[in-house]
Amino acid sequence: MDTCIQIKNLDLFYGSFQALKDINMNIPEKEITAFIGPSGCGKSTLLRCFNRMNDLIEDCRIEGNILVEDENIYERGVDINALRKKVGMVFQKPNVFPMSIYDNIAFGPKTHGVRKRWELEQIVEDSLQKAGIWEEVKDTLSKSALSLSGGQQQRICIARALAVQPKIILMDEPTSALDPISTGIIEELCEDLKEKYTIVIVTHNMQQATRISDKTAFFLLGEMLEFGDTQQVFSNPISEKCEKYITGRFG
Repeated sequence: MDTCIQIKNLDLFYGSFQALKDINMNIPEKEITAFIGPSGCGKSTLLRCFNRMNDLIEDCRIEGNILVEDENIYERGVDINALRKKVGMVFQKPNVFPMSIYDNIAFGPKTHGVRKRWELEQIVEDSLQKAGIWEEVKDTLSKSALSLSGGQQQRICIARALAVQPKIILMDEPTSALDPISTGIIEELCEDLKEKYTIVIVTHNMQQATRISDKTAFFLLGEMLEFGDTQQVFSNPISEKCEKYITGRFG
């Protein structure tokens, strides 16, 4: 399996506080990699490194290298807009724009220069199809996305991320605000999407990690203590702290 994201000797600081400590890992392409660990362990911080969202945080400093498809994304002169087109993100709470369903999906392609109406219509339909929500919204594309349920809104956010044709999709606890049925729909969607995309998901739900991920990384206090095939991590973890976490003895 080819590597999609390489992390080499990564340290991250917020001022004098070190939030990530010497992270080294290779994330394979077209698989689902889950980050697990207690709150504040660094998993979302690492996820936000992959599309340089941490650049928006004052006093954040990064040492080490991250290569996305062999490009060092922290080198000077990297085009951040091009990076964020390649690396899409879905957040914990659905964050649809206060505009129509159609305009939510067309927003990204328009930003990147797509102007032809027929082309935008095709992208909107394709993206909504891939996000598994086309049949539910195809007759109400002019309706506000805010009128949809939480689970539908999150799939609109996934479709919006897909509309700019990324290679990687980052998901930061994408189902934590959703009911079990919506969660199941999004988990099935992730299984379908990994045929074309590399997915990295942060989750507090360990059952979710076992259900959908191929690889799992366990973090604690800014360190990655375990990384391997999900089945191995959950059935025979090397780290004692990882074993305690996944058996519910702390965290």
